[in-house]
Amino acid sequence: MAAAATPALAALAKAGVPHEVVKYDHDSRERSFGAEAVSALTESEGIAAEQIYKTLIIEVPGGLAVAIVPASAKLSLKAAAAALGVGKAAMADPAVAERTTGYVLGAVSPFGQRKRLPTVLDSGALAWETMYCSAGRRGWDVGVSPQDLIRLTNAVTASIQA
Repeated sequence: MAAAATPALAALAKAGVPHEVVKYDHDSRERSFGAEAVSALTESEGIAAEQIYKTLIIEVPGGLAVAIVPASAKLSLKAAAAALGVGKAAMADPAVAERTTGYVLGAVSPFGQRKRLPTVLDSGALAWETMYCSAGRRGWDVGVSPQDLIRLTNAVTASIQA
């Protein structure tokens, strides 16, 4: 395994999951990480915007959880909470999200987190053979099958877009 591998890529390799890493030049001034990924990857790689997902950390009763939605979509906290079987959800404090996952904002991957968190994937991902999400570093995304993501993260699927 390359020394530059992220925990996410290491987890995928260890699990034997076929994946493809795509990279783009991250602008350090950019704060809209999902929009930046969509713009860069649709232009340079020809990836459909709807295939590119963002990984959000939400606070639920009893701890944190992961919600994965298209990068250009808004998350419905109410729908995510219902999918996870809890009464409510809120966006997690950024510092807590970083500490818990081991990733910086804009590079939170559903794979290789410090602690396995309950995960919900927007069901729209099931329409794709390959979906793209963060590979654990800003400017790096990884393409995987939605089924592999579900299997590796024990994710539930539901319509969680606002």
